[in-house]
Amino acid sequence: MKKVQKILQLEFWIPIVVSLLLVVLFETDILETGLLSEDKGSEFVMTSVMELATICFIPLALYLFRFKKIHDQLCSEKGERYLQKWGTCRLALLYVPMVLNTLLYYLFMHVAFAYLAIILLLSLCFVYPSSERCLDETDGRNS
Repeated sequence: MKKVQKILQLEFWIPIVVSLLLVVLFETDILETGLLSEDKGSEFVMTSVMELATICFIPLALYLFRFKKIHDQLCSEKGERYLQKWGTCRLALLYVPMVLNTLLYYLFMHVAFAYLAIILLLSLCFVYPSSERCLDETDGRNS
């Protein structure tokens, strides 16, 4: 169980570090900001897509382990293997759009992307893969 938890924690922290690295690179002018700020059509489409993705992915990630099929897999004898699979999926639902929103903020310089990235970052706090959470989600069978 410890190995799976460490992998999930690594998957939790790496996207946060990548997002912070993007912020540092753009804020120190190593990367140029606003490259797509003139393309209002693309900005509208990307804003709409990212808003919908954020609105859909947050509840899905938070309730993913409550779906009967997934819950049954997590509580089975192979729960540790399924925890890694579904834990990675749950984290990806939050960190992929978070990193993408961070990048899109600096490309379009549109504040909506920054707000979406912050909301997703806060949502990650609710799925932090602590050892207690990993045991709870597998009903403590695979300790």
